[in-house]
Amino acid sequence: MVDFEQILKKDELAVYVLRDLYGQYGYKRFKTGKFEEYELYARNKDFLGSDGILTFTDSKGRLRALKPDVTISIAKNTTEAPGLVQKFCYDEYVYRLSRGSGSFREILQTGIECIGDLTYKEISEVITLAVRSLECIADDYVLNISHMGIVKGVTALLNLPAEAEDGVLRCIGDKNFHGAAAICRENGVSEDMVERLGELISSYGSISEVLEKTEKFVLNSTIRRAVDELRLIGNVLKAEGLGDKVRFDFSVVNDMGYYNGVIFQGFVNGIAAAVLSGGRYDNLMIKMGKKSGAIGFSVNLDLLEDLERAEDEAAPAEGGRTINIALPKGRLGNQVYEMFAAVGFDCPEFGEKSRKLIFSNDEKNLRFFWVKPSDVAIYVERGVADIGVVGQDVLLETNPDVYELLDMNCGICRMMVAAKKTWEDDTDGTLRVATKYPNIAARYYAGKSRDIDIIKLNGSIEIAPILGLSDVIVDIVETGNTLKANNLEVKENIAPISARLIANKASFMFKTEEIETVKTGLSEQVEKED
Repeated sequence: MVDFEQILKKDELAVYVLRDLYGQYGYKRFKTGKFEEYELYARNKDFLGSDGILTFTDSKGRLRALKPDVTISIAKNTTEAPGLVQKFCYDEYVYRLSRGSGSFREILQTGIECIGDLTYKEISEVITLAVRSLECIADDYVLNISHMGIVKGVTALLNLPAEAEDGVLRCIGDKNFHGAAAICRENGVSEDMVERLGELISSYGSISEVLEKTEKFVLNSTIRRAVDELRLIGNVLKAEGLGDKVRFDFSVVNDMGYYNGVIFQGFVNGIAAAVLSGGRYDNLMIKMGKKSGAIGFSVNLDLLEDLERAEDEAAPAEGGRTINIALPKGRLGNQVYEMFAAVGFDCPEFGEKSRKLIFSNDEKNLRFFWVKPSDVAIYVERGVADIGVVGQDVLLETNPDVYELLDMNCGICRMMVAAKKTWEDDTDGTLRVATKYPNIAARYYAGKSRDIDIIKLNGSIEIAPILGLSDVIVDIVETGNTLKANNLEVKENIAPISARLIANKASFMFKTEEIETVKTGLSEQVEKED
């Protein structure tokens, strides 16, 4: 008898295991083509998020695309009738941009779509299957569930302009209360509503624990219906014996343009990113001119390679789970380490003179390592570090997929535009901008509708306008002494900058207690030093 578990890799085996699981629940396999008309994806680009689309022109001159998504192809081919519910499953390759390289990758996905006249029965079944899917992949997993009716219901009550509301929603997704609060206060939101928003962002945990907290957010009938739906889903999951593997977490926001109800993400211990993602997407159906409800999810099987690697590299745990902490080399890193040490998260060998970059305290299950400041977010996003401290300038420039847990109130400076004292902007020509932060500069000047030529530099930014390489620079300014010494002055303020405590999203799921303990200690230290 052939032992397929010994022959097949995890992703290959998962295809067949999950296909069998979905078949047991009546899901019919849907085989899509590799190509679609480009226009289909262009019309629904919001649903695809920020991923690019790989296009080509076929022999008949039509613009075609390698499919970046399976859901859209299935949704457009469904039929509608009263009481009809169609259930499909798939395992297909999609083609998306890699965050790291910026090039296209072929990604193997499996998943399900349930479309039609939906009731709580179908919604609960899909979420149950999401949990069962994670169960097929690994023993240690968690499904995080949120509801856009609650998240958008609360943010709508803030009465913010559209751009500010989008900023608050992004902050909710990052668990970034300090950022959300700043936006609210800038727009005159009452402290009572800011406090309620903070409670929403901090509401994550077991089904019972979070449902009790959500009663504070029931401020209208829309939120009431969403809370009642979550309560019903929670009861179904508990009845299925799956309650201990599910958490309610309102930082799950997915793609907010199309998801309109329950949304969820699945994490597996050993994989640094969400392996499963889904939710209710009636808004996509409406855009396609259909009245059906729709809910589904996809599983990124390519990520299972990370699980195999993690199992190969895993060392036996002794006395608890180790927290890996990435600190930036230099003055900021030393200052931040002192804050960690002051609240009991120290490492005795840290002060010893050596060229070591990794320091461990096995007694306290801590491991610190020094990395280049601009690399801290990479180590955290990729899961090598569970938490780290990084300047907000790096977060604004690279937009990593991490939680932003705390403003450390140190490393304080500002992102600014500077130029020679005699310089005046000639709006008739292209503005030459020298910077280490091309993305920040591009966004800032796009908001001003200004035509610019970005000159990417890695150091000595201040001499660029002096030597005629650029008209202005975009850089962080702390005291302004370097600008004065080079006969430059600040022309415009872009954003305040400080150091932030960040966390890997998957690490936060499986080391919540440990990371929250560190965050609480550092928060108290920040208040003491303020």
